Amino acid sequence: MAIPDYQTIILPLLKFEGDKDEHSLREASDILAQEFYLTGDERKELLPSGRQEVFHNRVGWARTYLKKAGLLDSTRRG
Repeated sequence: MAIPDYQTIILPLLKFEGDKDEHSLREASDILAQEFYLTGDERKELLPSGRQEVFHNRVGWARTYLKKAGLLDSTRRG
C-alpha cells in the first residue's frame, strides 16, 4: 500500500484521539501505521530533506488541521 496522504489520515486519527487520553504524535503514528498496514520500508521512508519519516510528517499535518478546525485540543507539545 502507498503511504496515505494527510487527508486520508484525518478520520482514523480523529477516531484514535477520541478516547480523550493524551497521545504523543509518535504513538499516533505507530498505531495508524499498523491500521494502514504500512510495511517497515514505508514507515522508514524519509522526506526529501532526510530529516523526518513521510508518514510521521503526514500524521503531524493531519493533527495540525484537526486542531485548527477545533476538533482536537493541544494540551502539550509532542
